[in-house]
Amino acid sequence: MSDATSRHPGINLSHARREDERHAEVTVFGFWVYLMSDAIIFALLFATYAAMVGRTAGGPSGPELFDIANAFVETMVLLTSSFTFGLAAVSLKEGRVGASQLWLGVTFILGLAFLGLELREFAGLAAQNATPQTSGFLSSFFVLLSTHGLHVLAGCIWIVVMMVQIVIFGLSRQVRSRLMRLSLFWHFLDLIWIVIFTIVYLPAVAS
Repeated sequence: MSDATSRHPGINLSHARREDERHAEVTVFGFWVYLMSDAIIFALLFATYAAMVGRTAGGPSGPELFDIANAFVETMVLLTSSFTFGLAAVSLKEGRVGASQLWLGVTFILGLAFLGLELREFAGLAAQNATPQTSGFLSSFFVLLSTHGLHVLAGCIWIVVMMVQIVIFGLSRQVRSRLMRLSLFWHFLDLIWIVIFTIVYLPAVAS
């Protein structure tokens, strides 16, 4: 593996000029800084949820409310979207624009499917009068999942923007650099969801 190839995991700029590589290094480093700040926000939300999980104020608790089957399907949908984004990245790396657009489209649809499942879960909880106003536990639960869901929505919008930019500008240096950052963002959301599934849903099943 060449030095240029190993410098950028995923959608790399191995065929770019040296000044392009320097530009990508600066922008990707800046995006890593953003992701770290986002990770701190989620860490605070996880800590808040852990502190509030027993504060049900006489209302329903997690084991009484959570549907592990629905959470498992959400997990599979999001992990599959990460796989399809990887296929899009490979297609882009090989210069197959049509295939990359196809896999980005599939990733977008899976992202929307995840959001649909999450909204269905929220609607089911609301039907049981389990709303953010019910208890500190449910407030922290809704804030944590809604924050993640808004990130997924932002990722879906970003995918559409990138698909349009690929059509207009092709695989220019700027487009490839933006796709690299989108890839980091999407996989970051997968990682956060896995932590949510582990901390929020699995303990409810075990208890």
